[in-house]
Amino acid sequence: MPTTAKGWGTDAADQPLRAMEFERRDLRANDVAIQITHSGICHSDLHTCRNDWGGSRYPVVPGHEIVGTVTAVGPDVTKHAVGDTVAVGCMVDSCMECDQCLEGWEIFCRQGATQTYNSKDRHDGTVTKGGYSDHVVVRDHFVCKVPDGMDVKRVAPLLCAGITTYSPLRQYNVGKDTKVAVVGLGGLGHMGVKLAAAMGAHVTMITTTPEKGEDARRLGAHDVIISTDAEQMKAAATRFDFILNTIPVSHEIDGYLQLLGRSGRMVIVGALTPMPGFVGANLIFWNRAVGGSAIGGIPETQEMLEFCARHNIYPDCEHIRIEQVNEAYERLLKNDVRYRFVIDMEQNA
Repeated sequence: MPTTAKGWGTDAADQPLRAMEFERRDLRANDVAIQITHSGICHSDLHTCRNDWGGSRYPVVPGHEIVGTVTAVGPDVTKHAVGDTVAVGCMVDSCMECDQCLEGWEIFCRQGATQTYNSKDRHDGTVTKGGYSDHVVVRDHFVCKVPDGMDVKRVAPLLCAGITTYSPLRQYNVGKDTKVAVVGLGGLGHMGVKLAAAMGAHVTMITTTPEKGEDARRLGAHDVIISTDAEQMKAAATRFDFILNTIPVSHEIDGYLQLLGRSGRMVIVGALTPMPGFVGANLIFWNRAVGGSAIGGIPETQEMLEFCARHNIYPDCEHIRIEQVNEAYERLLKNDVRYRFVIDMEQNA
């Protein structure tokens, strides 16, 4: 039978989040039911609630960084069992038949992956609702195992910030002796520093804020460059093999391109809006390239969790109660968090 979920969401772009109840579907044969213990807060949640990108379907119940305990499984489920500690990220379904899905890149499903919230369920057309709630029902393939021994209170942001930064580092073979720069020290950037350092790279943080230099070194950065210092930027010309650009807003990239050496690549993971033009010579000379990267697929997400477990990597988290979510959103707008909020759903039981 369908169940009643208790969560927090918003009814309109100009309304705060409030407590609300809604229906979760009965388990399909390949579904997993999860009691949510922790839900991370992502900037995407705020943007969707406030319809900054358009297309929000109200009421919106956000949350795509989910950790919890399996409470029931459908009859065809073999990977998960009641009592397992599991995690769900940004998507909950896809066609599972196209080339992208079969190759483990479900996020690029030819028919469109079903997002964890604000997305139409591919079977019944209802709008998905996310992790700011007490439980969720998800297709088994899109449920990841949390490795034994991990601190479940800090895992949730790995399902978005973690995989968003891990995926491009992994795709472009960042490893021992790779010279990596991470641009921007926020929710994504701080994970990029930790992951690249654990992969063996020499990591430099590039930031506009001198005060963040000490924090960057605490997180694992070997060097810091202040991007507003022309002399520092000039001295770093052609230094890097790879730049992970986590700046979340539109910005010029010419200054960063000049930091790449021969065949260097800059990957943009934060800015979704239109970007200014750039000088073609900054690509052509030194054979540089600019690319983008989304979250990884499910196999890579599981790999990321296991990597983080081996290397004891977690996001820096501030835990809140669900009743504090509107305050957290206002603080997000001011960049007043180091570096991710996590809702402890067990505080609200």
